[in-house]
Amino acid sequence: MRSSWINKLSLIFGPRPPLSWLLLCLISVVALIAVLGSSSTNSFESVTSIPVPDVYANYRRLKEQAAIDYLDLRTLSLGVTRQRELSLCGKELETYIPCYNVSANLLAGFKDGEEFDRHCELSRDGQRCLVRPPKDYKTSLRWPAGKDVIWSGNVKITKDQFLSSGSMTKRMMLLEENQIAFHSEDGLNFDGVKDYSRQIAEMIGLGSDTEFLQAGVRTVLDVGCGFGSFAAHLVSLKLMAICIAEYEVTGSQVQLALERGLPAMIGNFLTRQLPYPSLSFDMVHCAQCGIIWDKKDGMFLIEVDRVLKPGGYFVLTSPTRSSSTKKGNMLTPIEEHTQRICWSLLAQQDETLIWQKTMDVHCHTARKQGAVPLCKEEHDIQSYYQPLIPCISGTTSKRWIPIQNRSSGFHLSSVELEVHGKYWVNPDDYFEDLEFWRSALRNYWSLLTPLIFSDHPKRPGDEDPLPPFNMIRNVMDMNAHYGGLNAAFLEAKRSVWVMNVVPTRTQNTLPLILYQGFAGVLHDWCESFPTYPRSYDMLHANGLLSHLISEGCSIMNLLLEMDRILRPEGWVVLSDNLVAIEKARSLATQVRWEARVIDLQKGTDQRLLVCQKPFLKK
Repeated sequence: MRSSWINKLSLIFGPRPPLSWLLLCLISVVALIAVLGSSSTNSFESVTSIPVPDVYANYRRLKEQAAIDYLDLRTLSLGVTRQRELSLCGKELETYIPCYNVSANLLAGFKDGEEFDRHCELSRDGQRCLVRPPKDYKTSLRWPAGKDVIWSGNVKITKDQFLSSGSMTKRMMLLEENQIAFHSEDGLNFDGVKDYSRQIAEMIGLGSDTEFLQAGVRTVLDVGCGFGSFAAHLVSLKLMAICIAEYEVTGSQVQLALERGLPAMIGNFLTRQLPYPSLSFDMVHCAQCGIIWDKKDGMFLIEVDRVLKPGGYFVLTSPTRSSSTKKGNMLTPIEEHTQRICWSLLAQQDETLIWQKTMDVHCHTARKQGAVPLCKEEHDIQSYYQPLIPCISGTTSKRWIPIQNRSSGFHLSSVELEVHGKYWVNPDDYFEDLEFWRSALRNYWSLLTPLIFSDHPKRPGDEDPLPPFNMIRNVMDMNAHYGGLNAAFLEAKRSVWVMNVVPTRTQNTLPLILYQGFAGVLHDWCESFPTYPRSYDMLHANGLLSHLISEGCSIMNLLLEMDRILRPEGWVVLSDNLVAIEKARSLATQVRWEARVIDLQKGTDQRLLVCQKPFLKK
C-alpha cells in the first residue's frame, strides 16, 4: 500500500507525473538545501568567532562582554544540535566514588581491610548519570570563614559518629543546627592543637612551630588526619599539609577536610604504595591514625621511609604506647624496625614519639645484620599504586638532599633544577613555563572575574570595584606539568591551594612539583580520581583532552568524573587544540554545563573552553 503523501502527489500530478515536473522538484530541493546549509554555517561561525581580547582592563566592560557571550551561547545551546542531557543519579549515589565499591570488593574476595581499598578494575562501564548534591547541600562559606564553619548538610556524617569521635583532632567541635563549627585560631584553643604543634617543634630542637620552615619542614603528609585541625593550624604557618585517609562510607575525614578548604585525598597503604614518588615529604604525621606500624614485618614503616626525604621526621602520637616503649633492655618491635631502616628516635614526650630519617646515604649499606635491602633504581622513578616492596628507595637518586640543606622558597635555582634534569625538567623549559603561567593566570582571572564575581556590589565612589579573591579555594590542575599555575597563584597572592595532578604515561614531573612545596599526585585520568563528590571549586587542564584522545580514553567519562568532583556553581577551564575543545563543548551540554569557547591566541588552533556547573536542586 502506498503511503499517504504519495497518494496526495497522485491526486495533484496524476498517476504518472511528467518528467519535467520531477526534474523541477529535484532542482528546487537541491537549491533549498544549499541555501539552508550556507545560512547555518554562517550562523555557527558568527557565534564562535566573537572577538575576545587577551586581557580586559575594565571590570564593567568585561562584565558586559561576558553577558553578551552568555546570551550567544544560550542561543547556540538551545538550537537543533543540542544533545540530550544526562539524567541525575539516585540519592544513594550522593557520595559515589567509582573505584571504591565496598560491596563489589567483598564479592570479589577482598577482605582484611582491602575491601576499602581502590579497585578500579571492578568499576568499569558504570552508569552514566550526574551525581546530585544532598537535599540540604549549600554553597560552601568563603575562605577563611569556611575553614572554621561548614554546613553539616554538605558532608555525610551521623550525629553518633560526631559524638563518638575521640581523637585529638576530632575533639571539641560544635554541632549546632545545620552547621559544624571548629575552633578558630583567633579564639580560645580548647583542643590543644597549638600546644601540640609547639610541642613537636620543641621535640625536634626548634624554639617554636613558627620555625618549621627555616628547619626545612614545608610539606607534611598527615595520615588519618581526623577532621583536619592539625592541618588547618599548619596552613596558618604557611606549610603544605596533605591529609590522606582510607575510604569511609560516612564520617569521612577526607570529605570534611576538603569541605574546610584543606588539601586531602583518599589513600592508604595496606597493600599498595601511595601514588607519590620516593623522597616526597618533609614530615609524616600520625595521631591515632589506627595503623599498627609493626605489622607485616614493618612494611608500613618502610613505605613511610620511601616517601620521607632525608632528614625528615615521622611523628607518632598514640595513647596506647605499649608497642613503642622499652621493657627492660629489650627493644620493642617498632624500635627494631626503625633501627633496620636507619631511623633515630629523637624524642619521646607524653604520648608522642618522633623519629628522624637518616641523612647518610651510606647508612643502609654499612649495616649487615637484619638490614633492609636497597631497591633497584627503577623503583624510584614512578609509583602508581604498586604493591608494597620490602626495600629501601631513593638511595641512588640525585634528589637525596637533606631537608635542612634546601632553599625555603618555592622558586628553584638552576642548580636545584639540574637535580631533576635526568628524568623530568630542562631549566630553560621550567622558567619559560613559569612566565607563561604568570601571563595566563592574569588572562584567566580577567575573563572569569565578571562571571565568578558578577554579584559583587559596586562600592560608592569606586570606578571599578575589585572583586573578592576568596570565592575559589580548592583548585585542581589536572595536567600540572611543572606546577606553573600553582606558582602563579602564589605569586599573585590568591587564597587558593592547588592539587597538581601529573597524568600517568606523561613526563613524570611530580618530584619537581613536590620539591617546590606544592600538593601533587600521580593519576590515570582514564580512571576515577580518589576523592569524594563536590570537592573542588575549579578544575583546570591544559592539553589533557588531546592527550586522553590519543590514549583512547573516553572524553565523556572524563567530563562525568569532572562533574562528580566539582562543586555546584564550580568552574572548568580547559585549554587545548580546536578539535579537542569542540569535542568537549559538544559533550558539555549533556552534563548540563554552561560553556563558552574563547580564542585567546589569534591565528592558532588553540582555544579556551570555560564552563560552569549549575546548582541542580531537583
